[in-house]
Amino acid sequence: MGLDLSSVGHRTSPISYEYDFHQTVLYALGVGATRDELDFLYEGRGPLVLPSFAVIPAYAPVAQLFERTRCDMLKLLHGAQSVRLHRPIPAQGRLETVGEVAGIYDMKKLAQVMLSTRTTFQGEPLFDTEWTLYIRDEGGFGGPRPPKLDLPKISSGQAPTFSTTLPTSPEQALLYRLTGDLNPLHADPEFAGRAGFSEGPILHGLCTFGIVTRALIRHLSSDVRRVRALGAQFRKPVWPGDAIRTEGYLTNDGRYALEAYAGDRPDPVITNAWAEVTPS
Repeated sequence: MGLDLSSVGHRTSPISYEYDFHQTVLYALGVGATRDELDFLYEGRGPLVLPSFAVIPAYAPVAQLFERTRCDMLKLLHGAQSVRLHRPIPAQGRLETVGEVAGIYDMKKLAQVMLSTRTTFQGEPLFDTEWTLYIRDEGGFGGPRPPKLDLPKISSGQAPTFSTTLPTSPEQALLYRLTGDLNPLHADPEFAGRAGFSEGPILHGLCTFGIVTRALIRHLSSDVRRVRALGAQFRKPVWPGDAIRTEGYLTNDGRYALEAYAGDRPDPVITNAWAEVTPS
């Protein structure tokens, strides 16, 4: 197999990420924020920082871990993403992030690679991320199965607590990639075709993740302080220009279960999504 199983447990050195409103505003625009979300787009109001921005400082260590595990980019699918915040993300600062190969699991035809990062600000934990990657044709190596997840359940017949549809532009992926995710799958039609997407470049899963986050934040009246954690599984591709409808369900355990749909297609593009939110 191509994957390096001995990479499990490998940690990167701390990697610095220094930013101000330029980076947080570009990220907000990259995930489709509009002028009616001015608190996230104008430095005169902070600006506020979307909780899903936590993935951005993780790009550099995650890229190092890609190389260490020998992930084949043509076989790689981003399966799931989660973010856990210890406090709201400041509008500017210098962060330190350490990445780790948390596990490589056998799913018969697929291998599942789990990468995690921990980011600190002024020496204190700020947020953690977890990246679930599927590598096609790399399973069957006799390794352990992936751990089971504790996900909130939508009750049968339950109506959504909120439903929000947000547009994307045909250029959304070209804008989002300026935040640091330069995978040619999202820009180069020839590369996308070789990766199995004859329709053309697809939208970054993390861009859709950010759009779902915006929908949740709208429901919370932009109170980013209430968001403690977010997670999502990426089920189907999204193309730039698709409108994304997010449905949120407040569950019995106090978490939100989330689903997202793209365009007029009936099957969700994001499932098993969730959010932990503190009471107002």
